[in-house]
Amino acid sequence: MPPLDWGALAPTLAVAASGLGLLAADMLTPRERRERLAWIPLLGFGAAAALSAGLWGSEARPVAGMLVVDSAACFFYGLFAVIGILTVLLSVPYIRREGIQFAEYYVLLTFAVLGMMVMAAAADLLMLFLGLETLSVALYVLAGFLRQRVTSNESGLKYLLLGAFASSFLLYGVAFLYGATASTNLDAIRAALTARAAPGPFPAVGVGLILVGLGFKVAAVPFHMWAPDVYEGAPTSVTAFMIAGTKAAAFAAFLRVVPVAGVSLEGAWPDVLWILAALTMGVGNVAAIAQRNLKRMLAYSGIAHAGYLLVALVAGNPLGTAGLLFYLVAYTFMTVGAFAVLIALGRRGEENLTLDAWAGMGTRRPLFALSMAIFMFSLAGLPPTAGFMAKFYVFSAAVEAGYIGLAILGVLCSVISVFFYLRVVVVMYMQEPGAEPVAGLLSPATALATLLGVAGTLYLGLFPSDAWEVAVRSVQGLAGAGG
Repeated sequence: MPPLDWGALAPTLAVAASGLGLLAADMLTPRERRERLAWIPLLGFGAAAALSAGLWGSEARPVAGMLVVDSAACFFYGLFAVIGILTVLLSVPYIRREGIQFAEYYVLLTFAVLGMMVMAAAADLLMLFLGLETLSVALYVLAGFLRQRVTSNESGLKYLLLGAFASSFLLYGVAFLYGATASTNLDAIRAALTARAAPGPFPAVGVGLILVGLGFKVAAVPFHMWAPDVYEGAPTSVTAFMIAGTKAAAFAAFLRVVPVAGVSLEGAWPDVLWILAALTMGVGNVAAIAQRNLKRMLAYSGIAHAGYLLVALVAGNPLGTAGLLFYLVAYTFMTVGAFAVLIALGRRGEENLTLDAWAGMGTRRPLFALSMAIFMFSLAGLPPTAGFMAKFYVFSAAVEAGYIGLAILGVLCSVISVFFYLRVVVVMYMQEPGAEPVAGLLSPATALATLLGVAGTLYLGLFPSDAWEVAVRSVQGLAGAGG
């Protein structure tokens, strides 16, 4: 057995320990007190964030040739910990309201975060696949966790079937690359392909299949059809986690695979991503216009934002990679914050998810309505919010790399998105409320999650320099590790 760098593994071990601790605590805790178990994942995610901050900025630390803990991995560790903490805050009141007080919920959530962390640090395609499957299997169960609701059962089944199909594409791609290079290590694959004058068709086919698998996870067009149905039927707290966490984990994997893809597909790689980015931005924004259900609207919004993130990959320069990292942080705060408001103003079963149910919310729940307006402004990319700065960095990277047409298309798609985002604000503030009073789930945990979302969205919009500097230095660490 090769020697292990336990210090580099500390953040992932903290999350794994919290998951195992939850399993043990569940056996010893009476059913009526299981709500208190939420503290265990909160402590685990907090410890992982602190340990990641301690490792960030140091030299890349390989672990048995399977993982590499560099500044980019630590950046994603911290981001995943934040997503986990926000999701737990959303989940505490939500699962109480829906009557699903099971410790298994938090166990699955914890191990999903663990899978995301493995994906972010993967230096080997097999480890990337194991991380992806750890994340996916947990999400298959979480998507169908509302067992008494048909839509949740449908969500879990669709995600299982389509997710397994997409995973098989990725695994088949790994097999092609292994057949072409006799290795699954990313650095070894890149070195073997670089040494050849003509890599041949096998590496290109392998990378193409891996692109399909990861494209499914980020809901890029044409691999997006599952997203609206799955997001709508899943528990709202799980949808928030999936739409932010899965996207961040898949793009972390993209950053590890990109160097290999660039060698395998040579000049075709930017063109393939260009087409995917353009289709994803266009389809996501246009389809969102017709949605009256807020969860479905945010699902199509997530598809569109995956397109903006793909623009950063198309740019292929340090500015684009740093912009992608900044964008993921901004997207986390504004999207999870929007779902926090949905949960806070929801009702059991119906959840006030239709647009008409939000009429007059500005007078009935002024603070939550103001928070939702801020999140809508940010998702639309209006200043002075985090969404504006994120899009500015990504489109600037595209222009710097010479993809001016793609940047213009991205701006036009952002203009289209203003319609359906601001429609929510118009309904809240300019339509008369209905006769039925709005129920609310005004718990301290939900209020804290909403407040953190607002604070992060405004801070990154008004004072982006600190987060941008962290993103830039994380990109340097990624390049230094050969990732």
